[in-house]
Amino acid sequence: MTKYQQEQDIPKANQFEIGIFVKMIICSLIGIFSFFVSFEWNGKSSILVDHVVSAFIAYAPALVNGYVLILLVLGALYPFVTKKWKTSKVNMVLSIFKIGGLVAGVMLIFGFGPAWLFNPDIGPFLLEKLIKPVGLVIPIGSIFLALLVCYGLLEFIGVLMQPIMKPVFKTPGRSAVDAVASFVGSYSVGLILTNRVYKEGKYTARESAIIATGFSTVSATFMIIVAKTLDLMEYWNLFFWVTLVVTFVVTAITARIYPLNKIKDEYYEGSTPQPEKIVKKDRLQVAWTEAVEAAKQNPSLLKNLYLHLKEGFIMAMGVIPSILSIGLLGMVLAIYTPLFDWLAYIFAPFTYLLQIPDPMLTAKALSLSIAEMFLPAMIVTEAAMVTKFIVAVVSISAILFFSAVIPVILSTDIPLTIRQMIIIWFERVVLTLILVTPIAFFFF
Repeated sequence: MTKYQQEQDIPKANQFEIGIFVKMIICSLIGIFSFFVSFEWNGKSSILVDHVVSAFIAYAPALVNGYVLILLVLGALYPFVTKKWKTSKVNMVLSIFKIGGLVAGVMLIFGFGPAWLFNPDIGPFLLEKLIKPVGLVIPIGSIFLALLVCYGLLEFIGVLMQPIMKPVFKTPGRSAVDAVASFVGSYSVGLILTNRVYKEGKYTARESAIIATGFSTVSATFMIIVAKTLDLMEYWNLFFWVTLVVTFVVTAITARIYPLNKIKDEYYEGSTPQPEKIVKKDRLQVAWTEAVEAAKQNPSLLKNLYLHLKEGFIMAMGVIPSILSIGLLGMVLAIYTPLFDWLAYIFAPFTYLLQIPDPMLTAKALSLSIAEMFLPAMIVTEAAMVTKFIVAVVSISAILFFSAVIPVILSTDIPLTIRQMIIIWFERVVLTLILVTPIAFFFF
């Protein structure tokens, strides 16, 4: 190589590194702004993602109705087209629920059906306050999430969190990526990642179970729906950060008690154990190197945004029919039967001792969280702000519910049974309640 050629190569290399650096900084900052910076628009203070969703609903209602109908049809047919409905009993039941969600959605959109369905607190409430916002926020949020999680920020955080993860959560430092991916991405992405890493021999059975039940929360985009439903968008940053801290504190506790502490600390059978390499020096430099490498491996920006939009649409398609049907069943049972009033007595001693406003209503909301994480929010919309805040945080921190997370975990190789997950759900609800109540009273 001539001296001239060497001189030409150096600027090109520098330009490449500078380009990567600029992309990392700009994309990460836009992602952070999209989810964590509130600003006022049309007299409403909220974050960018919520403003975009609200604009679609306000200015293009017919388009949104058509879009939701497409989601319901495709989501209901998808398990049967792919034959996924017959892969397990859980998938079979969920596929039936999706058909039910399609039927209910068609009735609501076209305005025909039984009178109870059009009770303002049931069908119309579900459609306007849950289905439409969720259907829009998942794909729209996915676009902005691509900027937040795909340009080195997750990897940077992962290396920096190594000294915290093992002593606090009893999981490797790399699990911080799972935690953040779930919290700002989605539980499905987090669980797929956890299962893959477990089968590769990088997590033990106990570690994978702790991560699956402790970090696989609904995403920030789903949290927006809960906040919107309970008029908490004005306090979005408070809600988000309190929920994040409380959720992870609860995880640190449940990791040390039954049943998680009894799961074998063994690697996946047939895998090659790959314990994590511990970074002891130059942590910031290593974190930066990992972040740069992650940013380099990404496809072009437009392709990355397209892939995340596509993934978001598929996810919305998968959850909308089941959320509508299970949400509808839960609302009907909550309004027309005493089932959750009976279950509420399990949590009533805690709500009375903590002197939460509307203690029985709060207890009922907490009992509903095992069926679907949105149901608790739906029945406390008229409650005191303290109650709303407590229920909102608990509905996220509980993590486990039958309409989505539990079936997804059962479809993985992570060694958890339904009985174990119900016990963990109860532990998480009670612990979250105890932790968040004084915080709620302090701020409200």
